[in-house]
Amino acid sequence: MKLATTTGDYSLYPCSQTEALVHIRGAGFRYADYNFGTDYARRDGVYGAEFEKHIDSVNETAAKTGIKLVQAHSPMGKPLEDDGSFLADTLRCIDACGKMGIPNVVVHSGYTRGITREETFRRNREFFMPLLERAEKYGLNVLAENFNRMCIDGMYWIDNAPDLLALIEYVDHPLFHAVWDAGHGNLQEMPQDEALRLLGGHVKALHIQDNAGDHDSHLVPFLGTLNLDSVINGLIDIGYGGYFTFEVGAFFAPESKRRAYERDKRLAKAPIELRDAFERYLYELGRCVLEKYGLFEE
Repeated sequence: MKLATTTGDYSLYPCSQTEALVHIRGAGFRYADYNFGTDYARRDGVYGAEFEKHIDSVNETAAKTGIKLVQAHSPMGKPLEDDGSFLADTLRCIDACGKMGIPNVVVHSGYTRGITREETFRRNREFFMPLLERAEKYGLNVLAENFNRMCIDGMYWIDNAPDLLALIEYVDHPLFHAVWDAGHGNLQEMPQDEALRLLGGHVKALHIQDNAGDHDSHLVPFLGTLNLDSVINGLIDIGYGGYFTFEVGAFFAPESKRRAYERDKRLAKAPIELRDAFERYLYELGRCVLEKYGLFEE
């Protein structure tokens, strides 16, 4: 199994996505997840005025540094409350993946207050079908995710393996599959290996992150209660052939979480040199985990 991480690792720094790829490759990773959410928040990159130029820059950087983009994550939004603009923004991700040769893109299912499970499934199918029709042009898999567990009265969302499988079967399209988020799975009672076996061959990608079982905190594995033995045994059981992709965003808290001190801000945000050191550690952690099972591949 090959290690990957997300360009979102550097979203708190003034790095372009191409610069993030350079940092990731420098840490040892040869495979990456392109985080469209960073572009969406900044309204640059694929959402900037020079879409084609940005795509060319990403492709050139990937080729030059020897890093391969193997999956991507579309922006978060509320597709069931959309006026059409969010669908258009997500379709842009599909086109970008096609032009960058990315085979899998994660798109979160939608939810809204006051509708039933059945209505949630129906309206999600209406959202996903135009994406899948566009994805057919590129042979691109669109992957729904087991969402993080939340408890809000009057609102239903797809946060567990049985419901994720039900959605995939309901949409019923050959390019519609699953990404398994191990951190989100850790918020549920179902063991990870059981959840993975239930989804089986639909699992085309992973998000590896940890938490204490009470909040979607995106911690480094071993800092929370995630059982990696259960995850890896489940992956072995289903013959998973994809990438072991980290989605760890919370090693350093953002500046907004810290007590303010206006006189001097040199350490308001963890220096990027420390993020680079952590990125190298993350690679070594992943390598060690996979080597214990004889699964590590360069």
